[in-house]
Amino acid sequence: MPSHSFQGSNPNQSPQTLAAIDIGSNAIRLAVAQVLPSGEVEMLEHLQRAVRLGHDTFRRGKLSPESLRSAVNILRDFRRVLELYQARRVRAVATSAVREATNADAFLDRVSMATGLHVEIIGTAEESCLMVSAVCHSLGDEFFRDRERLLVVEVGGGSTLLTVLEGRTVHNFRSARLGSIRMQELLGVTEEPRLHAGALLRRYIAKVVAALEGTVDFTGIGKLIAVGADARFAAREVGSPTSFSQLYCVPAAALAQLVERCQPLSVERLSREYALPLAEAETIVPALLVYQQLLNRVGSPEMFVSFVSMRDGLILDLARELLGQEDPFLAEGVRRAAEAIAARYGADLQHARTVRDLCVRIFTELQSEHQLGYRERLLLEVAALLHEIGGFVSSQAHHKHSFYLISNTEIFGLNRLETQIVAHVARYHRRSGPKPSHLEYMALPESARMIINKLAAILRVADALSRVQLPRETQLGIKRLRDELVITVPSPVDRLLERQTMAFKGGLFEEIFGLRIRLEEM
Repeated sequence: MPSHSFQGSNPNQSPQTLAAIDIGSNAIRLAVAQVLPSGEVEMLEHLQRAVRLGHDTFRRGKLSPESLRSAVNILRDFRRVLELYQARRVRAVATSAVREATNADAFLDRVSMATGLHVEIIGTAEESCLMVSAVCHSLGDEFFRDRERLLVVEVGGGSTLLTVLEGRTVHNFRSARLGSIRMQELLGVTEEPRLHAGALLRRYIAKVVAALEGTVDFTGIGKLIAVGADARFAAREVGSPTSFSQLYCVPAAALAQLVERCQPLSVERLSREYALPLAEAETIVPALLVYQQLLNRVGSPEMFVSFVSMRDGLILDLARELLGQEDPFLAEGVRRAAEAIAARYGADLQHARTVRDLCVRIFTELQSEHQLGYRERLLLEVAALLHEIGGFVSSQAHHKHSFYLISNTEIFGLNRLETQIVAHVARYHRRSGPKPSHLEYMALPESARMIINKLAAILRVADALSRVQLPRETQLGIKRLRDELVITVPSPVDRLLERQTMAFKGGLFEEIFGLRIRLEEM
């Protein structure tokens, strides 16, 4: 990952060491970096150890005792590396192999007991967000100057992540069950003759890609950017550097020839001829077949390969958190994803956007009261955009249906806890506020419950204000004044209903913030 200087750097601060651990389907990887006083992120170390977690999960549904022991031993070794570097901030994540294992909780507990590391299981939406963040960061503004449509693809062991960008802004995201290890276990081709296995894989990949047509708009995509170890292998073998740092170009014809050379070879022979670890050699052909199929579907004469990884995205995320910086392009991608979900469920987007804008105004006015940051503001925006999607199920108790739908939806850029916070905030936009009898709410950490209380209180007021029928081009005035939040409305409006609604919805607000809401004429 190239160095980068973030705005808001602190020249008086000493260098801070950060680390990211990625527990994948066929390897566990460690990246260590430091954030310099200038704000520059400098990579210090990359380590990788093979472990066959994906083979266990995708074949038997659970991690074997042998794989568990191997993974714990690897993480013990990585823990010692972290201690040598005196890493101040560490984030360890696990993807599909652990996420889908029936004994995932036992694995996480053993890792915690043996190493002291807290491992998060992340969803495909967050994986994609981290990967896209690293890609956009490495390429810089110049690459995206023309704002053409791009398809960023990462073929992992368990799934393939596809993200459509318009410039640097995320337009669409999908995950497909086209993981290089998953496909081999699903189709049972590991013992098949190599050419026969390749034919089976091609047919299966073509079928899944065809099924993606309804959810991924491949038309108008100018470039395909591939990410991952298998794509990097292709770039090293048949690619050439471009004028952009860590970006290689692989012609479609050269990729096809590489696939034809590799497909007949056994894993052992691939390992010998190309000097690859066995764990990497066994994923080469399935992954390259996926890239080739998608490249053909896009219709591009070449594939671009970025040499970044999800771990680079994790490091960048930690650095931004350290420096208090937000990635505006990924934040906009989260908003777009929320609007797409709202549209899918037939929500009134004009109303949702009005409520979102009012939420932001109230959030900003009360900054000193809630002391929340840009990330919580983004969660509030998403909750506002999605708070009425439950009407798709029924107009009765639609807030509860909104909670259910959001809870069971992957939202691009949000982790599992953040999605649950959004679901609860939407749940409490009307009727009862949080109660001890609400088991899903009480099961959350106290810190998350406090965020929900504050955001839900703001959303309730914003939703009530959105019902005020204003003359065109008229805006509400919102201002904190001593122990009141004063909302100024135009005098021609009949506010009897609005006052009643505000009195009902403002109770939670006064309870949380200690502020009364007062409607005042202009």
